[in-house]
Amino acid sequence: MNQSENPVPEAAETPAERGPRTPADATPDHDSRLFPRVTAYRFRRGGAMRPGQQRNWEENWPTYGQNVSDEIVDPVRLFGRDAPLIVEIGSGTGTSTAAMAEAEPDIDVIAVEVYQPGLAQLLGMIVRSGLENVRMIRGDGVDVLKNMIAPDSLTGVRVFFPDPWPKARHHKRRLLQSGTFALIASRLEPGGVLHVATDHADYAEWIGPTGDAEPALERLDATTDVGHVPFSLDRPVTKFEGKGLREERVIHEFLWRRRD
Repeated sequence: MNQSENPVPEAAETPAERGPRTPADATPDHDSRLFPRVTAYRFRRGGAMRPGQQRNWEENWPTYGQNVSDEIVDPVRLFGRDAPLIVEIGSGTGTSTAAMAEAEPDIDVIAVEVYQPGLAQLLGMIVRSGLENVRMIRGDGVDVLKNMIAPDSLTGVRVFFPDPWPKARHHKRRLLQSGTFALIASRLEPGGVLHVATDHADYAEWIGPTGDAEPALERLDATTDVGHVPFSLDRPVTKFEGKGLREERVIHEFLWRRRD
């Protein structure tokens, strides 16, 4: 599940929270037009960690995780190597994150999530499997992209099953707004790819045209254009996705490539 599934209050961002730190001539008004989404959130309830998870968190979180901040991530320092980098926004309990990272050891992954027990589960998988190509950031995905990821630095961005916020009055809370597509495009390197999946039909109808309207991105076909994607598109079927399939929901996959 995506980090944006957590309920959020009806509160707009302050000017200091909006927009990228670059370019230098950005103004609060300019930033508010780019990123109108309400991004305030609270952590999901019912999120107590088990004793074993708590011990693992205390021992290993400082090595593999950090909270959102205003410090730009240095991937070479973070992972100890120079490798293609993917940011996954809303890693949930980390099932897909860990499986895909294990399948592609030459690619580094930053998993972004606000739900601490979900990050704790992913942390356990990282430690048990010895996955040195995964790091975690606890915080809102837009905040992380704006404040911690350098422009033109990502090979890919993954957004799997973000909260659809189905009520019309809540659409402003949806992660994938026009401004977020612009932000993601700015963080992708030329040729980098955004991979989105949703099983919510109305949200799919929103996502497609909104992504297509971003001039820095071009739509790819998951069947015929796979050669233009610099990482694997194979996802394990998680419990969440399996439930949707049993309910006969259609999984909608979207790919966009950052134009050269």
